[in-house]
Amino acid sequence: MPIGKPTILRIATTLLLLSNLTTVTPKSTIEPCSTTDSCTSLLAYTLYTDLKVSELASLFQIDPINLLSANSIDISQPDVVSHILPSQLFLKIPITCSCVDGIRKSVTTHYKTRPSDTLSNIADAVYGGLVSADQIKEANEISDPTVLDVGVNLVVPLPCVCFNGTDNGVPAVYLSYVVKPVDTLAGIAARYRTTVTDLMGVNALGNADVEDGDILAVPLSACASNFPRYASDYALSVPNGGYAITADHCVQCSCTPGSRLYCQPASLSVSCSSMQCKSTNLMLGNVTIQQSSAGCNVTSCGYGGFVNGTIITTLSSSLQPRCPGPQQVPPLIAPPTMVTPDMGLAPAPSPFQIGGAPIGGLPGSVVPSTGSSIAFPPSANGPSGSISAACTLVNPISGFSLAVVLVMFLCLVVPFL
Repeated sequence: MPIGKPTILRIATTLLLLSNLTTVTPKSTIEPCSTTDSCTSLLAYTLYTDLKVSELASLFQIDPINLLSANSIDISQPDVVSHILPSQLFLKIPITCSCVDGIRKSVTTHYKTRPSDTLSNIADAVYGGLVSADQIKEANEISDPTVLDVGVNLVVPLPCVCFNGTDNGVPAVYLSYVVKPVDTLAGIAARYRTTVTDLMGVNALGNADVEDGDILAVPLSACASNFPRYASDYALSVPNGGYAITADHCVQCSCTPGSRLYCQPASLSVSCSSMQCKSTNLMLGNVTIQQSSAGCNVTSCGYGGFVNGTIITTLSSSLQPRCPGPQQVPPLIAPPTMVTPDMGLAPAPSPFQIGGAPIGGLPGSVVPSTGSSIAFPPSANGPSGSISAACTLVNPISGFSLAVVLVMFLCLVVPFL
């Protein structure tokens, strides 16, 4: 029996509706808040093009020295802020995470529009999917996103969480990570030395499935300070194996083996206040040991925070059963000039790649634009205070596949009308 035109139109309409309904729902973790406290958070970011250190720092409105230190890059190299970082280099971007409109986010980043810019391009290419076009639109009250004037400073709201600077009761700094097609939750957990269970709990996930474009909060074990609240670097926390610059570039702190915060004069320190412990010849970071019949007397000159332009030093002495060895600090690397799989700055590998398969050719961080609204469903197995928020995202591959099916269907049927 011949197929009538109305029937064909109904079938075509159904297929088109299916193509629009074929969606994935990238998730992002939202931390409700009600205080004025802030914390240092990290963004996992892949360079979309070659950029100078100073250019990348300007893109996020952060200190270039803090950027280098967060990635254990040697800041003593000549003219290091003008060094050109290669495209597709994976870096951790330190940002200040504040409480804004009842949730944690960073709103200190601004972007100046250029010719041919679109909100989707800014969100997906420039900022690597860490923000959606609609979030930029809402933050800047843009009525017509198709018309962007050149030279406009846009607020770029970026994801972050603090969770009181702890994970399972131990110090932690949180990294906002955009899931890529190659990723699995097990691979991300292995890459950042945590567990699938921990990631599911932190991000309120009901299962271990993650999708391209999801933004996960990844806890990184850290060394926490105990500086007084009136210190300008109060609550300083440094991820394990990393560095942080403080006290107007005068002090460099690292998280050493054993989760101990160790601070010493920074290589850039020139005009700094005294870093000598009072009534001693010890300078910041110095340690003396003296063996005795009772054990080992250890005296150290530590860092107590930056207060009103003054570096506070603290002298401590203890009797230990054994004398400690030389102070171990995380290794520094030279400013990268190319991207290689074994740099330690690559995206999280899947378990298959961890098992020994070649890693080369990992995709970059450009992902499809996230949707226009954020919903707040009930927390699913997440820690107290965390919410897994879903953003609508049309899957272009699935939509494309259904479109192809539709075209093929019409090509086959139309000749018989």
